[in-house]
Amino acid sequence: MMRGHQFSTLDRHAVLSGSDDGFPWFAGAMLALESSEVVRLRLQKFAQGDDDAGQEACLMVSEKLAAAWEAVADWIGGASVGSIVRRYRAHVAANAERLST
Repeated sequence: MMRGHQFSTLDRHAVLSGSDDGFPWFAGAMLALESSEVVRLRLQKFAQGDDDAGQEACLMVSEKLAAAWEAVADWIGGASVGSIVRRYRAHVAANAERLST
């Protein structure tokens, strides 16, 4: 899980070597791992069945739609795949932080 501005050694290598200029394979893999943590946290919240579980489900759907529209708009605007993946990772990190408190 990515918190704040902590980066792994491989993240630093990808940034310093410029390997994210093409398809950001490592950033994409990290996005998958970080997203699975958010899924776990959300499932835990749903399993507890507290009052805000329904609100979390609605928030999850609206966030996914907003992130998808943002990615499409960025892509049409000429953004690189790397910048789109970095933005998704920022969304995932914010959700992980919110759900883990």
